[in-house]
Amino acid sequence: MKALPLAGVVLVLLGIGGLIYGHISYTTDKKILDIGSIHATAETKHTVPIPDIASIAALCAGLVLVVVGARRA
Repeated sequence: MKALPLAGVVLVLLGIGGLIYGHISYTTDKKILDIGSIHATAETKHTVPIPDIASIAALCAGLVLVVVGARRA
């Protein structure tokens, strides 16, 4: 498979994934207390929203790349 249609397929999949999930969540551990053998950490959950317009733009750009790549082949 050529590079242009492959990049298009990747963008289409990312666009669909962004529309379905809508956000990326991850957790971080923060050290609260560290005295000798006593350790305390706090787990914090973070959420990063994915704008719908970015997902739609990636989907459309991916479709254009797939079509242009198919015409060149």
